[in-house]
Amino acid sequence: MSHTPHELAEEFPQHIEKMSALKVSDAHFAKMFEAYHEVNRAVHRAETNVEPIAQMAEVDLRKKRSALKDEIAAYLST
Repeated sequence: MSHTPHELAEEFPQHIEKMSALKVSDAHFAKMFEAYHEVNRAVHRAETNVEPIAQMAEVDLRKKRSALKDEIAAYLST
């Protein structure tokens, strides 16, 4: 398991199998899933000062991560 906080497997442990299946069978879900991980890694790098960015840019990334997470949660609840 990754040491990056907010990984989807940690956020939705009850849906790990469903996420795996959707990544293969649903192109839109796969795209959201990958976008979430890209944004989440960028947030983590900014928070840990591996790749520091302006505060407002970091806030924008967190908002994007939250929106993607909400969209993924809605997909998983159906």
